[in-house]
Amino acid sequence: MKQPTMRLIDNPANPPAGHYSPAVVCDGFVFLSGVLPATRQPDDFKAEVGQVLEQSKKILARSGCGLADVVQCTAYIVGTGNWPAFNEVYASFFEQHKPARTVVPVPELHHGSLVEIQMIAALPAAAATN
Repeated sequence: MKQPTMRLIDNPANPPAGHYSPAVVCDGFVFLSGVLPATRQPDDFKAEVGQVLEQSKKILARSGCGLADVVQCTAYIVGTGNWPAFNEVYASFFEQHKPARTVVPVPELHHGSLVEIQMIAALPAAAATN
């Protein structure tokens, strides 16, 4: 059985502290690891969501795609009360594009962050052949 070809994507602006890649390109898809805010904004949930989505855009771009190519998103947010704010910021980034999505309220996240997002994107045909 042939092993899938994988390309590991780094994130020089915010390298991981653990043993993982920020993203992996495999068989026409990009798998983003969970992205936390680079700078905590403990009193500004919307700012943290914006930071995470901006970082995700940059990692996707390094992989050869963008937010419009995202097919699935899982978001972990601290507290159900932040759901409306999450929706507002998320919609401003994705605009008319509506990938499949799961939002999981959690009591806390690593480093005291308020949001963590992971994504799966489909590579555009031109990028998939590179």
